[in-house]
Amino acid sequence: MVGAPQEGQRSKGSTYFRLNLSAFLDIPAPTMADPFDSALDLLRRLNPKDTAQHLQNIIQIAPDLAEDLLSSVDQPLTVKRCKKTGRDYLICDYNRDGDSYRSPWSNEFDPPLDEGGAGGVGAGGSEGAGEGAVPGERVRKLEIKANEAFDVYRELYYEGGVSSVYFWNTDDGFAGVVLMKKSSTPGGTNQGVWDSIHVFEARERGRTTNYQLTSTVILQLSSSTNSLGDLDLSGNMTRQIEQDLPVDNDENHIVNIGRLVEDMELKMRNLLQEVYFGKAKDIVGDLRSTKLLSKDRAERDLQRELISGIGK
Repeated sequence: MVGAPQEGQRSKGSTYFRLNLSAFLDIPAPTMADPFDSALDLLRRLNPKDTAQHLQNIIQIAPDLAEDLLSSVDQPLTVKRCKKTGRDYLICDYNRDGDSYRSPWSNEFDPPLDEGGAGGVGAGGSEGAGEGAVPGERVRKLEIKANEAFDVYRELYYEGGVSSVYFWNTDDGFAGVVLMKKSSTPGGTNQGVWDSIHVFEARERGRTTNYQLTSTVILQLSSSTNSLGDLDLSGNMTRQIEQDLPVDNDENHIVNIGRLVEDMELKMRNLLQEVYFGKAKDIVGDLRSTKLLSKDRAERDLQRELISGIGK
């Protein structure tokens, strides 16, 4: 019986070799993980509060993944001011062409692009000036009405903040994104930021349109006091819905999209409050009671006695 020497040891005059079991057991050689999937997996494990910074760090390491990551990863929205109208608007990957962003109020890019328009490409070869970035005449009219409608919606539900809506043409209809951002007043002990991103596709089928909506809410909450210290809660939630709705004219599209976004935001808002924050409260309560456990047990015993007495 021959014993194999342990690692780092070699007996005098002996010879040993490494046995490749994969040749006998048909074990497949390990494959390299897809860099894009690995980047997404890494971002899911990092603090969502710093997603934008983490994303830039990954892009610096792997610049080939920049376009795919920017179009796939939801990050907190940034506010920009339209130079022509003086109104604030939100920027994201859906109104971006390189380093330029299109304002929903003026329909112009800042910084300006080469000449181009709906269905065209800029003189310098800027593909973002085509159908995906500048909507056609009909869809642009819908975009203007949608921005007006969601501006009212924002005031009703958010009482402030910034909203922006962007539409673009597709082969069988149009698509778009509805953006909302509300930040608490800076300077206080409690800080909060709400970002909601609603991406939809409308497939027109005669007098009926199929709407597919993907909604993401990014929430950041923080509190800092001398007595209680620092608290940071942040995260994001994504939900999807698909629905067929009747359409008699273009005005119905604005109503349908508005109803879908409103219902989705209400559901996600309730989920955050009742499920996620409620669960966090229960977990903290299980870890450390806010009152004496003996008193808590006495109250529960009294409740059981009252319930049993009622049942008799």
